[in-house]
Amino acid sequence: METPPFSELGLPDSLLAAIETLGYERPSPIQALSIPPALEGKDLVGLSATGSGKTAAFALPALAKVDIKALHPQVLILCPTRELAVQVCEEVHRLGAKMRGLHATPVYGGAPMDRQLRALRDGAQVVVGTPGRLLDHLRRGSFDPSHIKMAILDEADRMLDMGFKDEMTELLGALPPERQTLFFSATMSQGVSRLIKSFGKNPQIVEIEQKARTVSTVEQSYFEVRQRSKVEVLSRILDMNPPRLGIIFCNTKRSVDECTEDLVNRGYAADRLHGDMTQQMRERVLKRFREGSVELLVATDVAARGLDIDEIDIVFNYDLPTDPEDYVHRIGRTGRAGRSGRAVTFVYGRDIYRLQSVERFTRSVIRRERIPSVEQVEGRRADLIFDNLKERLEAGKFDAYQDNIDRLLEQGHTPTDIAGALVTLLREASGREGSLIEEDREPERRERPQRTEQRPQREERGPQRDERGPRDDNRFERGPIPQEQGMTRMFLSLGKTHGVMAKEIVGMLYREAGLPDGCLGRITLFPKHSLVDIPAELVSQVMDRTRNARLRGRPFRIDVDRGPMA
Repeated sequence: METPPFSELGLPDSLLAAIETLGYERPSPIQALSIPPALEGKDLVGLSATGSGKTAAFALPALAKVDIKALHPQVLILCPTRELAVQVCEEVHRLGAKMRGLHATPVYGGAPMDRQLRALRDGAQVVVGTPGRLLDHLRRGSFDPSHIKMAILDEADRMLDMGFKDEMTELLGALPPERQTLFFSATMSQGVSRLIKSFGKNPQIVEIEQKARTVSTVEQSYFEVRQRSKVEVLSRILDMNPPRLGIIFCNTKRSVDECTEDLVNRGYAADRLHGDMTQQMRERVLKRFREGSVELLVATDVAARGLDIDEIDIVFNYDLPTDPEDYVHRIGRTGRAGRSGRAVTFVYGRDIYRLQSVERFTRSVIRRERIPSVEQVEGRRADLIFDNLKERLEAGKFDAYQDNIDRLLEQGHTPTDIAGALVTLLREASGREGSLIEEDREPERRERPQRTEQRPQREERGPQRDERGPRDDNRFERGPIPQEQGMTRMFLSLGKTHGVMAKEIVGMLYREAGLPDGCLGRITLFPKHSLVDIPAELVSQVMDRTRNARLRGRPFRIDVDRGPMA
């Protein structure tokens, strides 16, 4: 639908100035239909899919009603997850950037209570939080609901699904009866209807119909593969088209842990995200993922909503979700901001019928693909090496090493042989031994869905992806290696010439030093030593517990890195 410009929606000048700075030209349909009645003070029910711009649809009218001179909570925004609460609060700050004196704070479990108490005490006008922690503050008396003008329930259906009905009921019941209430949801379920009936005042319903519930910029496909072959197939797909960033969704925490461990053992820069991790650890993993030091994020649906990163190239449904709506939310993490994306789903057996339900729900066709063969993967890897070499030669981004080449020429080696040997070394450094699956042995046996079966995997895999990946061009550049804040760089006296691989360093530190999952930072391998980034608070623990440890049967020295002269 054609929408009017933001200037015709009745928003104050300060918000229009922020919108112009952010580069938004016209409102999305949900924004154009929601903002005017919300500004008039009407209760509202907004039914719209993820990615439709609903955050601004409720944040803009909410900010328009805030009195920045009054230092007490005036707008309450309830979100189902801490990730979404943080994202919504960041959007509130962006949209309210021209409102001098505006204070908005996220309130969620797993974060330090004293920081939240201070923000509430200092007079935050907009409070964005999860039901459990907000109810805790309400009972403590640290959250005063008596001045709330507007309450917003973002993803109300999701909060009900997560079991927050009682918390939401108690929170809404404590608010002033004359307040305005906005309900935003992807679907109008019975639970949402009962909530609206209990706490809404003849709300206006705004519904955005979509012909398809998935983004047109996302290419959807599926592979039929047994559970035990999933990691091998996943590796082949990644090697065929290495993504900048990718998310792999699993249905259980155990599946997340197993998939992450397998990927790390195969040399990929992967990390995990699920509900058993502390909030500090989750934020650290997300920070590394946003920065690109972690290329693959293996997660449960805790990250399916509220993860706002535009550069995600591919999403994998490692396990097919039970709810078709979760499928929509998962693949909505890619193909954002006008970019193209890819969604790949693994199914087997009865999963194919559930996948058909997903197709009916999304009103889209999910194309079946054949598993890439080992030969195809090797051919693609050779093409990537050729393209990288050609690009470097044409750009002149390489050191001559003339003395070394002259010595080889003097010993009778031809330039062609030298180049061939170097390319061979490069391919070996970027290689990964794969496992056979039934598809490799019987590629054309039948037209029905292929069955896959994996032979026992070989123990040795390729080196860490940071050493071999085609996108990590910085490994050829000179200069200091970037270090994450809060981490200490450790020197380890073994390196590539000792046969050490990054995964072995990771395993040794977790095993011998008892480090928590996901805490290690960047690992850089050199010929005779390695550098490992470790959280500063764990340095003494690492040094104490690895005094008598061995790596590849060798004793080693580990200490705080002192720089090039160490």
